[in-house]
Amino acid sequence: MMDFMLQAWVSSIIERKKAAWVLGKGERWAPGKKLKLLFAGYNGARNMGSDARVEEMIRQLRHVLGPENVEFSVMSQNFKLTEGYFKDTRQVHLPDIFPPFLANEVPQNHGVVACEGSMFKSKFANALATMMIGSLGIAAAENKLSVGYGAEAGHMDTPIRKMCARFCKDSLVITRNEESRTILRELGVPTELGTDTAWTFEPRAPEYGRKVLSDHGWDGRKPVLVICPINPFEWPVRAAVGKLIAMKTTGAHKSSHYRGPYFHNSGPEADRKYAHYLTAIGNAVDAFRKRHDVFVIMVATERLDARPARKISERLGGVPILTSDDYNMYEIVSILRACHLMASSRFHGIVTSMPGLVPSCGITMDERIRNLMKDRGHEHLLMEVDDPDLEPKLLAALEHLAANGEKIADGIGRTVVKNLKLMARMGVYFEEEVHSRYPEFTTRKGQWGWEDYLPPMDAGLHRLVGMYS
Repeated sequence: MMDFMLQAWVSSIIERKKAAWVLGKGERWAPGKKLKLLFAGYNGARNMGSDARVEEMIRQLRHVLGPENVEFSVMSQNFKLTEGYFKDTRQVHLPDIFPPFLANEVPQNHGVVACEGSMFKSKFANALATMMIGSLGIAAAENKLSVGYGAEAGHMDTPIRKMCARFCKDSLVITRNEESRTILRELGVPTELGTDTAWTFEPRAPEYGRKVLSDHGWDGRKPVLVICPINPFEWPVRAAVGKLIAMKTTGAHKSSHYRGPYFHNSGPEADRKYAHYLTAIGNAVDAFRKRHDVFVIMVATERLDARPARKISERLGGVPILTSDDYNMYEIVSILRACHLMASSRFHGIVTSMPGLVPSCGITMDERIRNLMKDRGHEHLLMEVDDPDLEPKLLAALEHLAANGEKIADGIGRTVVKNLKLMARMGVYFEEEVHSRYPEFTTRKGQWGWEDYLPPMDAGLHRLVGMYS
C-alpha cells in the first residue's frame, strides 16, 4: 500500500510540473548560463559500486561538455558517507520520503541524469524505481534533458511498468546491455546501447591495496582469494507502515528494518535460502584453501554486506573482513585489484577488479552478473545464489580460476576495452541529446577520437587499450 501511495504521489507531482511548465514556471536554460544537471542516484549508503559509477559519470560528462559550461549536483543520503567524493559537485540531501524533495530540487536544474544501475526493476525496491522514474519524469515534463545513464531494466511490478511507460517516453535511457533495451523498447522508452560507467574508475595506487593486505596478515607471496558476499534473499525492500508501527510499539520486525518506513524481505524461506548460500560459499572456500595455499579475505563493498561477510568468516575460522564502512571507494578498489582470485555476488566487485585483470567468478541474484559473464564469454564461471549445487559448482569455478587464470585475464582485458569503447559512445549519445534539447549549447569543436569521450584514464587502462584495441 505504501509503495502504491508513493507512486501516486510522484505521478501527481509530474502532472503538476507539466502544467506549471506550460504556464512559464520553472528554471529554463539560456545561452550564457551554465547547464545545471542533477545526478539522481543511490549515493550515501557506502555502496562502493553506486558511488564509483556516479563518480565516473560526473568525470566523463564534465569532460565531454566542458567544466566551464556546467554546474553539477548529486544526491546523497548521508553527506558524511560521501565526503571526499564527486569533486567540484554540489551534494544535496535525499530524504527517505523523497517526493517533496523531487518536486523542489528537479525544477531548479536544466536536466536530470538518472544514475542508479538497477534503475527499472522491482528486485530491490519499488521505491527506488519510483524515485528514478520520478526524477526523469519531472525533467521530461518540463521539456528538459532527461537521461538514464548506464541503466538496467528487469522485472517490474505492473504499477512500475505503467509508470515507466507513461513518464519516461520522452527521456533517453542509455542501457548497459541489449536485454535492458528490449524491455524498455516494449514500453515505448527511447534507448541506446551503452555499458556501466565504473570501467574508468581510478583507485588509490596498487601499493595501498597491497599494504592493507599485509596489515591483515598477508605474507606478500600467497595468492589472495577475495570473496564479496551479499544477502540475496533480503530483497526487495518495501515500505510498510504497519511494520513500522509494530516495531515502534512492540519491537517486532526490528531485524528486518532497513530505514525509515522500509523493511527487507524476511521469513522462514528467506532464512533457509540465506543459510544455504552462506554454507555453500563457506564450505567451497574451505575445501579450496585445503587444496591450495591461499590467503582468504572477505570484502563488503556495501555496508549491508558486512553481515554475510562475518558469517562466512566465522565458518572459515576468522578470516579478515574489510568493509566499506572502514574503507572508501578508492581504497576498496585498490584492495580488490591487489587480489589474485575473486568470487563475488557484487556486480561492481567484479567490474572494478577487471581493469586489474583479476580472474573472477560470479554468484548472481539477477541479470547483472549474468549479462557480464556472458559478455566476457565466461558463462561457465557463473552460478545462481539459490542453486542447490552451489557448493560443488563454486569449488569447480575456483579450481578453474586457479588453473586458467592467464587465459581468463586475457578475456577480461578484452572485455574492459570493449566496454571503454561503449562508454565513450555513451558520451557521444549524451552530447547529441544535449544538443537536441538545447541547440545553442556550445560544446567542443573539431574531430575527436573515441578516447576523447572518456574521462582521463590512468596508465593501466591506457596499457590495456594498447594491448587489446
